[in-house]
Amino acid sequence: MQKIVLLVASFAIPIWSAQAQMPAPPTQRANTRFEQLGPILPTPNTFRTASGAPGKDYFQNRADYDIKATLDDVNQKITASETIIYHNNSTDVLPFIWIQLDQNLFRPDVISRTSQTNSISEQGASLQQINPNAALATKDYGHKITSVRDQAGKPIKYTINQTMMRIDLPQPVGAGKSVTFSIDWNFKIVDVKGVGARGGYEFFPKDGNYIYEIAQWFPRLCAYSDVTGWQNKQFLGQGEFTLIFGNYKLALTVPNDHIVGATGELQNPAQVLTATQIKRWNDAKGKGDKPGENPVVIVTQAEAEAAEKGKPTGTKTWIYKADNVRDFSFASSRKFIWDALQPNVEGKRVWAMSLYPKEGNPLWGQYSTRLVAHTLLSYSRRTIAYPYPVAYSVHGPVGGMEYPMISFNGARPEADGTYSVGTKNGLIGVIIHEVGHNFFPMIINSDERQWSWMDEGLNSFMEGLACLEWDANYPARGIDPQSIVPYMRIDSNLQVPIMSSSDNIPRNTFGPNAYSKPATGLNILRETIMGRELFDYAFKEYARRWAFKTPEPADFFRTMEDASGVDLDFFWKGWFYGVQPVDQSLVKVDWFQTNSQNPEITKAEARTAAQKKLNTVSKQRDALSKDQTVVAQDSTMKDFYNRYDPYAVTDEDKKKYQDYLATLTAEERLLTEAGTNFYTLSLKNKGGIPMPVIVRMEFEDGTDSVARFPAEIWRFNDVSIRKVIATNKKVKQWTLDPFYEIADINTEDNSFPPVAQPTRFQLFKQQQRGGAAGQNPMQQQRQQSPAKQGTGKN
Repeated sequence: MQKIVLLVASFAIPIWSAQAQMPAPPTQRANTRFEQLGPILPTPNTFRTASGAPGKDYFQNRADYDIKATLDDVNQKITASETIIYHNNSTDVLPFIWIQLDQNLFRPDVISRTSQTNSISEQGASLQQINPNAALATKDYGHKITSVRDQAGKPIKYTINQTMMRIDLPQPVGAGKSVTFSIDWNFKIVDVKGVGARGGYEFFPKDGNYIYEIAQWFPRLCAYSDVTGWQNKQFLGQGEFTLIFGNYKLALTVPNDHIVGATGELQNPAQVLTATQIKRWNDAKGKGDKPGENPVVIVTQAEAEAAEKGKPTGTKTWIYKADNVRDFSFASSRKFIWDALQPNVEGKRVWAMSLYPKEGNPLWGQYSTRLVAHTLLSYSRRTIAYPYPVAYSVHGPVGGMEYPMISFNGARPEADGTYSVGTKNGLIGVIIHEVGHNFFPMIINSDERQWSWMDEGLNSFMEGLACLEWDANYPARGIDPQSIVPYMRIDSNLQVPIMSSSDNIPRNTFGPNAYSKPATGLNILRETIMGRELFDYAFKEYARRWAFKTPEPADFFRTMEDASGVDLDFFWKGWFYGVQPVDQSLVKVDWFQTNSQNPEITKAEARTAAQKKLNTVSKQRDALSKDQTVVAQDSTMKDFYNRYDPYAVTDEDKKKYQDYLATLTAEERLLTEAGTNFYTLSLKNKGGIPMPVIVRMEFEDGTDSVARFPAEIWRFNDVSIRKVIATNKKVKQWTLDPFYEIADINTEDNSFPPVAQPTRFQLFKQQQRGGAAGQNPMQQQRQQSPAKQGTGKN
């Protein structure tokens, strides 16, 4: 740090040298980073207000379903019929309606398949590379519509376009009116792992049984809104689902040894459960007040294993009802163990339940249902009280997927019951994430086909908070600013903004773009830009405003500002609409001290400075012979100037200083006190996104302090700024972003003086490798201590 002197305040304090001049302020650089989003956002109207709240004319259409379905466990097929009552709550007359046929995604001739790119090299190519969808041509997957009829049973004309079906109504459905029609269909259930599906079956060769996790399975209404009209974008697989609320009833016929879990509440437990199972069901009611409460097992592992070995003797029909949900899903298998807990969520008892095969234990029996309960409690505190009666976590082939009141989750231990810490943390994370989707988007019902981040990003943020509430040491990387840095370092040409349509986000960057980057951005808002209190209030208000409604991005942006009083447009523009990274640099620090004009100080400092200059190597050597000089040996050669001390403080010096002090205010006197240090920090914004400036000062006495400046510090110049910091202690080290809060992609230029970082290398010699490679720590410990082998529980 360069030590020079400083001219401070608006009054004149003489400086020591002509060279000690204040540097000229940087040229002001106009920029638009802090201008309002303005025309980027849609114009507020009577449907959606400028505050971000629903307007007085906001509407949403609804659809009620009565479904009867049969699961064919021999041929892996579903045959079903549904009666739909569609309620047109808009002011528009609708001559046709659009239906989603999501199972058609698995036909080889749909856009998602024919738009895939591939290539052949001189080294050759596999048949899968040449035609990745060839296997689908022989499977005959997809919805088979066998009938569409009106309420009187008369056929209705319909047209299937890929994953969409248009029903041409005999009479348009008017504003505020309803129309009733029915659809019969069937489809072959897909092998989840064979085609990479969000629902389907898993086959277990050892016992010859299946687990079915059935989703996107029934023809369902498209959304019709004030923003898009009909949201009938084709289902390409990546952009998920845009759905509407309604009431559902499902009568599902399955083999009589199956256990079924579904969206909603079971209506006929006495017809499908044994008396023992019903007793256990009742025993589970009311449990969950204590954090360590264990679930009650309704179907035991022994009972599930017995069912695996037997054969069905008939069928059972399970009846489920669900009100005010946007979708319906179910799971069915004879392999299921079933446990349940009923925690008190915001004053209401809610079922937390899990279904899983023996292959999921010991992890699933120990953790799943308690994680469901924890998620409901955590999310309810931060959004709205969970409104539904139940939440399931189901283990099967789907790695992680969400539906109202039910989710499908992966993470399976090894066959010997052991597991790695990664598997355990994966289970915790996926269950919290997928159960958390009950809030985003199952209740706060965003348009997933268009905006993946509005459910995945917001939910990933909430997941991170809930994981840390579960275990303070949980690696919640999805909200950690450091974890998003590798993605934000990549070439901007390989990124797209968060505000991109779901299907237009490259698959290799979909995770960071739709999940981690928005989640991390929200965490930065909460911890660094807004503060927890303002953020939490605004986020909860967003959930309250848009529960059971369909928000758009502008509704979220506007509500967060409206409820907090914080202008965040600069952040939405940079983090959500842009692809530039955060990269702040601490270029240099200049050190200044005031000239106090106290002669006791100034003359002593001048004497010290003069003596330092005279302390040359020649002077040091000449000092050995100073007694031999003429003046030293002949006192008559001395006069006034040989005895004169220019650094002595005179009475006149003291009087002038007191006269000067009399002209100063109390505040001005403080600035002249000895020991005050003024540091000018020169900062650059090399990345693009303006962020708060956080700087840590480490003092010479071993203490430290942190100074924080808002992002608006960049509003007049978003490239280069200077900032003065005054301290009573001398600073030995400066560090930008000391707590890694802002996702700075290069921290090597965040220190002044620069701190050298060693590059590490490993010394090794060739040696025989072996031992427990590839084993998880639980397996290694078993190998070392065979006498302590157990179930694998920790």
